[in-house]
Amino acid sequence: MSGLRETPLAALHRKLGARMVPFAGFDMPVQYESIKREHAAAREAAALFDVSHMGQLHLTGPHALAATERLVTCPVATLRIGRVRYGCLCNLEGGVVDDVTVYRLADEHFMLCVNAANVEKDYRWVVQHGGEADVRDRSTETALIAVQGPTSRSCVAAVAADPDLVASMKRFRCVEAELAGRPMMLSSTGYTGSDGFEIYCDAGDAERLWQALADAGGEPAGLGARDTLRLEAALPLYGHELDDTTSPLEAGLDRFVKREAGGFIGAEAIERRAREGHPRKLAGFVLEGRGIARAEYPIASQGETVGVVTSGAPSPTLGKSIGLGYVPPALAEIGARFDVVVRDRPIPAVVVQTPFYTAPGK
Repeated sequence: MSGLRETPLAALHRKLGARMVPFAGFDMPVQYESIKREHAAAREAAALFDVSHMGQLHLTGPHALAATERLVTCPVATLRIGRVRYGCLCNLEGGVVDDVTVYRLADEHFMLCVNAANVEKDYRWVVQHGGEADVRDRSTETALIAVQGPTSRSCVAAVAADPDLVASMKRFRCVEAELAGRPMMLSSTGYTGSDGFEIYCDAGDAERLWQALADAGGEPAGLGARDTLRLEAALPLYGHELDDTTSPLEAGLDRFVKREAGGFIGAEAIERRAREGHPRKLAGFVLEGRGIARAEYPIASQGETVGVVTSGAPSPTLGKSIGLGYVPPALAEIGARFDVVVRDRPIPAVVVQTPFYTAPGK
């Protein structure tokens, strides 16, 4: 356990009996009672996730807009105050430095929520390429709690000074709100494929907020359920579906890339790679035989290795073993078939439409 960082809620997780594991340099709860139960809470009720290990980079000043527009693949100039977009930071070769959510908090104030393992790398990249924007890493002073599931709205409303504000929020919005008696930022975003919110607060207010949400019906959930949930929603995980060598177009993130406008770092390389033809494409598949497709398992066609699994697990919601993996473009078409090699045993798989699961009303 030596050298691992802790979130502001670490002591509470241990008090609740969570099983803690190292993740992205942090000591994090992987599960409390069971992954299956916690997964079900996010699909059927409201699950609470401590995601305070995620990073928050703030860009401010008169050059913040131009800097953010240059840094990320998604449009920023058209992003209204109080809106959120998903995009990528890319390098000069068109690979993904990180995938991020972009918040416009004011005319000259943007926030990037970045992956925990990449905070230092992303900070250096943003400072290096952010021009004259003022860049501040506020990760250590910020806690982040996600409330995900069909009853998450009523759960958050129960701790809000203005319940109507919570009830009326549309997806990908952010607003300052008083929750559990303290000022916080409420964001109608998430990483599970269910309806929900992510709440940014001062680190010192995290335990107060968590307890209030738990009293309102939120069930603690760990990283294990978070991973099976995001996989059902076919959401990419950095280091698995995305890395410094992977183009966002290979990963199927075309809609988050301002291809016609360009102007962002890596734009020319992304277009060049697209013209040359990507040798692989990310596909979602379902195993047709017994077994579990794990990350790094080979994908084979006609006895030859043609790709690799990036993420895989049994789907608690669907009752099937599902996965994501990179394969030649022809094998990424819906209905294409290949084998996933599980411990030297080829198991038939079929490519299906993703996401594997879509929440009602989404």
